[in-house]
Amino acid sequence: MYQTLLPEADLFSKPLPPREGDREIQFREALREALSEEMRRDMRIFLMGEEVAQYNGAYKVSQGMLDEFGPKRIIDAPISENGFAGLAVGAAMYGLRPVIEFMSWSFSLVAADQILNNVPKMLYMSGGQWGCPIVFRGNDGAGGQLGSTHSWCVEGLYANVPGMKIVIPSNPYDAKGLLKTALRESDPVFFLESERMLGDKAHVPAEEYYIPFGQARLAREGQHCTLVSFGRPVNFCLEAAEILSKEGIECDVLDMRTIRPLDIDSVIASVQKTNRVVVVDQCWPFASVASEVVTQICERCFDWLDHPPVRVNTEDVPTPYAKNLEYAYLPNKDKIMSAVKKVMG
Repeated sequence: MYQTLLPEADLFSKPLPPREGDREIQFREALREALSEEMRRDMRIFLMGEEVAQYNGAYKVSQGMLDEFGPKRIIDAPISENGFAGLAVGAAMYGLRPVIEFMSWSFSLVAADQILNNVPKMLYMSGGQWGCPIVFRGNDGAGGQLGSTHSWCVEGLYANVPGMKIVIPSNPYDAKGLLKTALRESDPVFFLESERMLGDKAHVPAEEYYIPFGQARLAREGQHCTLVSFGRPVNFCLEAAEILSKEGIECDVLDMRTIRPLDIDSVIASVQKTNRVVVVDQCWPFASVASEVVTQICERCFDWLDHPPVRVNTEDVPTPYAKNLEYAYLPNKDKIMSAVKKVMG
């Protein structure tokens, strides 16, 4: 029987400010460091997915890891998501800790029975006797002219299922700290990355640190409107907030980091300060994560609102291929600025 322990509380760090001479690394390198550090710590962890070994991963996240950990822990899988996701279920129930890389979360739909009907329910159905401590990770959302079937944002669909945790980092620092936490979790974790951010660079300290789930990050402080987002659109919110600041509109920008669990308390506290809110979400609008956030805001602090909440989602159509149409389809700084001005009246 396996037992997982989260790190000591003092390892859960608050963001460390950049210092002179500190390094900046890419998002993909931050993920690689998190995986490698935890695999050195825990021999039960192995990585499996398409091309993770032979070609260093489709996106070079696992580059060099085969040389260090060998073919029993860095395992190339055939193009059969349902098969290797099912293998992970059995391995986890026997005490191992699989990390399954989907080349795209769009392909996770092939494994939906395993990851939605088995993984999140096993601990509940066994009366707590065994669970599935698996980290499923890979690229989520539009990767840049990949077309409708390779551009799924799955968080709106998967967040409806109880029993797993969903993590969506927006920057390299959070990517490393959140993935290290995910690899110590006893619950299954869906870790959603973005192909469009893998080359992004940011300050990531060499010191070990972990970021707890369910704690939002205040990425920018303001008093006129609250912007709530997660993943890649957080960066669009920061772009919009910078431009709006020059027009005298200052926004709180909340990076949720995780949507299961959701730090709704931080959202409520910000809305009670600004009295206006815009929720930015890269899912389709109907039954989206933004819909849930807006619902909870209305349930918990309706009397604090000076304007109805506004959502900014992708357009309610399949993802277009053309570059200009894809940009118009996704949330972007122009849509966010328009929404903030709407709630400002």
